Amino acid sequence: MLLFYQQTSMSTPEPTMKIEDFIRTIPDYPKPGIQFRDVSTLFQDPRGFRMAVDMLLHPFAGQPIDKVAALEARGFILGGAIAHQLSVGFVPIRKQGKLPGETIHEDYTLEYGEATMEMHTDAFVKGERVLLVDDLIATGGTCEAGIKLIQRANAELIGCAFIIDLPALGGKKLIESLGADVHTLCEFDGD
Repeated sequence: MLLFYQQTSMSTPEPTMKIEDFIRTIPDYPKPGIQFRDVSTLFQDPRGFRMAVDMLLHPFAGQPIDKVAALEARGFILGGAIAHQLSVGFVPIRKQGKLPGETIHEDYTLEYGEATMEMHTDAFVKGERVLLVDDLIATGGTCEAGIKLIQRANAELIGCAFIIDLPALGGKKLIESLGADVHTLCEFDGD
């Protein structure tokens, strides 16, 4: 279990909060039966946000990372903060039609249909080492599309980092089956 330690007046670390404690659950959103895991409450808390960024980077400490790529949209918040922390570039992977320059695209399957992710063709230099981040992994379709885009750009994926895993939906296992190192901070049952 991942804990946040707060210094007391006696300088003794004391466990106080887990990542899950910063995440709000909104029932029946966006449709009945769905338990939406809202990370905006994590992002708005300075301790929680800092803790999440540090914990997402921890398993990759000491590895050379040239760029951070992130999946639209909440992944951009994390990706920008992580790229800043590492002093490296940031690459947005967006939904189709949102990027102004020349792009490559990858189709993927959602729980309820299909969609397309895009990335600029000049986002990476051949061989750059990339960390891919997002807030949540569910079925893994969006992440799989992001990985394929990174690979098509001749960059090297060093791993994927997510705040939340929804193991019942199988996304983490899918991404691991592609040979990717996947790191998550917490998991929630159901979808």
